[in-house]
Amino acid sequence: MAEHFDVAIVGAGPTGLACGIELKKRGLNSVLFDKGCIVNSIYHYPTNLVFFTTPELLEIGDIPMTSLNEKPGRTEGLKYYRRVADHYKLNVHQYEKVLGFEGSDGSFTIRTETSDGNHHCYRAGKIILATGYYDIPNKLNVPGEDLDKVIHYYREAHPYYNHDVLIVGAKNSACIAALELFWTGARVTMVHRGPDISNNVKYWIKPNIENRIKVGEVKAYFHSAVKEIRPHDVILQTPEGEVCLKNDFVFAMTGYRPDFEFMAEHGIYLDPLTSKPITDPHTLESERKGIYLAGVIVAGTHTNEIFIENGRFHGKLIAEAIEKSMQVAV
Repeated sequence: MAEHFDVAIVGAGPTGLACGIELKKRGLNSVLFDKGCIVNSIYHYPTNLVFFTTPELLEIGDIPMTSLNEKPGRTEGLKYYRRVADHYKLNVHQYEKVLGFEGSDGSFTIRTETSDGNHHCYRAGKIILATGYYDIPNKLNVPGEDLDKVIHYYREAHPYYNHDVLIVGAKNSACIAALELFWTGARVTMVHRGPDISNNVKYWIKPNIENRIKVGEVKAYFHSAVKEIRPHDVILQTPEGEVCLKNDFVFAMTGYRPDFEFMAEHGIYLDPLTSKPITDPHTLESERKGIYLAGVIVAGTHTNEIFIENGRFHGKLIAEAIEKSMQVAV
């Protein structure tokens, strides 16, 4: 017989954890599923990443976050969220992917698959989708993108020492990767459709990468795009025509997006212009009753509108709404 929970939460990032905590505070039994590890997106951040925020803005569950410096790093973030999950004894199923769910408000069946290939079923009265957006990279849609040398997640620079590396994009992640790779001894080229380095790049990074480009230490092609990726080189389309560059690795730092297909397949209506799911602003319940959305997926393609700092408050909003709905049902 399938285990039954008051609420099933899809996604165990900071927002999913915040939802689990708020539900537990109200005496509701929840389970969290993540296809990767706990706070999987943060785990995949660059190894040396420092959050662009102070510790208190990353806190959930009224548990203080401490940091050696003014702003915490990735390792401190991972340690903090593990500690929070332990403190509240959250029921987190890591490496268990939610394949889909059926049913209606008060009686949903959730189908999952664990990393060993086994399938499982669970029952829940409500479902919260807190899947984030970091797991699905925006594709270049060019020949050769499926080659092993194409990487969508930059972690650290060391493996690329003394190699020819192409960075696609010119926002924060692309600029940080370009600088770290250059400092580590890689030969770095950047390519970007726009006219220059993005104006949204952090103020201490932007002049640094611009200076590296100005003196020729990092080569940059603007108003340009990747046309083809081949085993030992890449073809760029530039204002001066096609350019062939020797290449060992391509970092496609083109951003990420929520899993819109999964939401649409499960009755979550998306605005055709913004891909924002239609939700009640007071409860974050979708038009499919019993299904709530939390975190960055609420923003659709406008992923820069919601971060950990404000998405963490969705947990309380949703938990209060679920508690009230269950009281009415009784």
